Amino acid sequence: MAFHKIAFFVGLFTFLATWQAWGKVQVTMQDSVKVYRGQRAEIPCAYTVSKEPSAVVIQWFVAGESGSGRQRVYYGDDARSIVEQGTDLAERIRVTRSASGSVLLAIQDVHLTDECEFICQVNGRSAGSQEARTQLRVFAAPETPVIEAVYSGISVTSEDPSKIASCEARNGYPIPRITWYRDRTPLRPVDGQVRVETQQTQESSGLLTVKSELFLKVNKEDKDAEFYCEASYDSPDGMRMSESRVFNITVHYPTTAVELRQESPTGLVKEGDLVLLRCSANGNPAPPFTFHRIRQEEGEEVEEDLSSELDLLVLRDVSRADTGVYRCRSLDLDSYTDYADYVDVKKDMSLHVHYLDPPKVVPKAQVLEEGESLMATCNALSSLDTHTVWLKDGQQVDEGHRLELQDVSFNTSGEYVCQVTVPSLPGLQSTASLHISVRGPPKISEPESTALEESVEKWINLSCEAWGFPKPSLTWSSTGAQNWHEVSHRETDNLVQSVVSFTVTSDLTASCNATNDFGTDTKFFSIRAIPLTTTSSTKVTVTVPPPKRVQKEGSGVIIAVIIICILLLAILGSVLYFLYKKGKLPCGRSGKQDISKEKVSKDDIVEMMSDKTEEAVLLQGVNGEKKPPADQGEAYLDVQK
Repeated sequence: MAFHKIAFFVGLFTFLATWQAWGKVQVTMQDSVKVYRGQRAEIPCAYTVSKEPSAVVIQWFVAGESGSGRQRVYYGDDARSIVEQGTDLAERIRVTRSASGSVLLAIQDVHLTDECEFICQVNGRSAGSQEARTQLRVFAAPETPVIEAVYSGISVTSEDPSKIASCEARNGYPIPRITWYRDRTPLRPVDGQVRVETQQTQESSGLLTVKSELFLKVNKEDKDAEFYCEASYDSPDGMRMSESRVFNITVHYPTTAVELRQESPTGLVKEGDLVLLRCSANGNPAPPFTFHRIRQEEGEEVEEDLSSELDLLVLRDVSRADTGVYRCRSLDLDSYTDYADYVDVKKDMSLHVHYLDPPKVVPKAQVLEEGESLMATCNALSSLDTHTVWLKDGQQVDEGHRLELQDVSFNTSGEYVCQVTVPSLPGLQSTASLHISVRGPPKISEPESTALEESVEKWINLSCEAWGFPKPSLTWSSTGAQNWHEVSHRETDNLVQSVVSFTVTSDLTASCNATNDFGTDTKFFSIRAIPLTTTSSTKVTVTVPPPKRVQKEGSGVIIAVIIICILLLAILGSVLYFLYKKGKLPCGRSGKQDISKEKVSKDDIVEMMSDKTEEAVLLQGVNGEKKPPADQGEAYLDVQK
């Protein structure tokens, strides 16, 4: 017993002595340092020494895999700083020390192989030594996940889950993790419903690629679902994630219902229309369709096969005979594994083709005496309510299927159109006509004027229009006309219109005669010829054009101009006469005349005439004849001569 006590105290003493020596050097380091591949890593090491050592030696080691063995990469003391050569870190590390008791190991361009434990050992010689460890973690963010979806179509009738898509995240470190989503909800593996198969590959660079394939037992609702994958990975800043693009899958499911609709026209159908009937199904892919027309024969339903274009039935230029029941049937045999499971899916639709027959007018034509009355009817067979109006010369004269005419006259004659329309179906209309003739002697329409004026040698057109039944004949006659011809002639059942052109040489009279079996009517035209008048003299010539009846304002202007010219000539004559009297103007002599001579000469005659009034001189000619107003100035000049 005593021996054991002595041994215990000796061991305790030795331990305390050793602990005291070790405790003088303390080294602290981080548990780990995280850095992206290719970046700069800094691993700090802090130490304290309890007493001033004679020298401090710093060594850095790299631990082997699984912590077995170590390799020195750096050695340094107060006098030396040595990087061990022959290691992968030799060219990329740098160690710095500070007086405060810290050392920093920096690694440039970190490689994946640099991920290991780094050991910092501090030796204080007499103060002892101690070391600490830091795990260097290296990361590489993977590329954005790439989706390869299956677009060929996935059937809901498949018994096992079908491959939906594959997702690949390349070149990450450490290995990324892939999660599948459907409408933002993660998909977890479920037996018989969801299966995920994952494989990973290490690239030559040391980076890791992961590929995940999703298998899913789809249902009809998945046709509108949005699928994508997410790659999550570690980084120096914590967990990060990257999402792929969103994709949809093509789901094949059997048809359970079809729809048959009228695509064109959008409203009621009338005879002559182009009708398009389209069939659609709720299955995917759309099944082939067949079209039939249903007939009832001896109380049984009979299908008449119709030619169609895929899902479209085209009925051209339809008639009332196309009215009936039409059927669309799907042939979705591929969606069923057993023909016994096949469901006959069909849809019927009734098509009604509306019509409007040509109206029947009674009577179709009628000849009446003046003053008589008439009632006509117009009826048309239609599948819809109709509206009837009567038109004459494009204007509505009555409404309803009856036309009543009282006390008819020539104006009543003409073509009456019965127009039948269907208000509920624009474009469906039909017409028929009724021709009415009123029998009686012809009547010539009153022209604008029968008394006309025109210049000589001009052409003038005369128009004559006569009504009557039977249709009258028109003849022209004239007195005083030497040259005329017909320039226009038009006839209808009860109307004749003629236009003739005359050359005006003198006053003339023309007549238009309309004649039929019941009498005659005549219209007279009187044309006054206007001669062209001109005046001339040795000094001034003034031509006065004949007045025209078509422009009264222009004739007044011309007359005013003529009067002004006459007044100017009169003033000029007065001035000349005044100058002559004063001796300022010699006339008919070759030198200056002596007005004091007492012999009788032409000058005395002129002086005797000066006693007459100025008006008499202006209006009286030398030969005693009256001059027209336009010639008065010229007459005055002749007197002076």
